[in-house]
Amino acid sequence: MGDLSPWLLLAIFAGGMAAGWVDAVVGGGGLIQLPIVLSVPGLSAIQAVATNKLGSVFGTTVSALAYARRIRPEPRQIIPMGIAALAGSLGGALVAAQLPKQVFTPVIIAALTIVLLITIVKPSLGTTELLKHSGRAHLSRGVLLSAGVGFYDGVLGPGTGSFFVMGLVGWLGYSFLNASARAKILNWCTNVAALAFFIPSGYVHWGIGLTLAAGNMTGAALGARTALNRGSGFVRVVMIVVVTGLIINLSAQYVRGAL
Repeated sequence: MGDLSPWLLLAIFAGGMAAGWVDAVVGGGGLIQLPIVLSVPGLSAIQAVATNKLGSVFGTTVSALAYARRIRPEPRQIIPMGIAALAGSLGGALVAAQLPKQVFTPVIIAALTIVLLITIVKPSLGTTELLKHSGRAHLSRGVLLSAGVGFYDGVLGPGTGSFFVMGLVGWLGYSFLNASARAKILNWCTNVAALAFFIPSGYVHWGIGLTLAAGNMTGAALGARTALNRGSGFVRVVMIVVVTGLIINLSAQYVRGAL
């Protein structure tokens, strides 16, 4: 790959910033960021995915810390969930190496459509905190959710943060705001798991990745502040927009691949 022009680096930074904002609010920033990285001349698909993860992990670090200053998840719950998300992501990556992603795409589109319909039909969902289950039952469901979404991130990836948010809201009863705060920590774990494979394998393009990281951190700081100031109602609206975009994007990819 030749030298990167200042204009290309500026576009990468801007894309990373927009993705960081979306990801900090509700997840799904990869919908913006990954296509930009894939469009860089001379970068292979696996390099694009790996480089995208590098930028994302910086953004999720910033947003997770920003949320943690206002919303403090219980360590006895979030640590096991984080470990499960990391393990699930590694397992998903191993499966992804054996099976074509087209096998999973229709299932993911269907799941996202259900998530979107539930969010629209139940406007009160996630506006207040009504935790479901307690003690070990709550923790076991949280671990199962984290492992499942982490596995999806390892296999496919787009919308991981949105799946974390909706699982935490719909299955465990968190508000959208508190779910988004926890989702950042879990998404950080899945990103780290992916990079544990990508970096030693030499797939990361550091020049592009660090440019993405700078934009992602800037957008994540702004997005977390916006979500904390605007509350769960705002997060719900962004959730609807992002999930709709994910459904359209994945459906288009699937149709192109089937033709």
